[in-house]
Amino acid sequence: MDSAKRTVLKAIIWQITGIFTMGIVGFFMTGSIAQGLGLALANTAVGTVTYILYERFWARVRWGRS
Repeated sequence: MDSAKRTVLKAIIWQITGIFTMGIVGFFMTGSIAQGLGLALANTAVGTVTYILYERFWARVRWGRS
């Protein structure tokens, strides 16, 4: 099982990747760098919290482990 610190670090690295990809998508959808970045940051904040909660939930589920 991963430690809580490992889960948080994985979430941060994943979300940094997401900021870049969502920023590009947001820019192309809005034509605005500021709005694209705003969408990316909002998505990252929600995604980080959701990912951490999801990972910690599954860390406690014993089903499917040998």
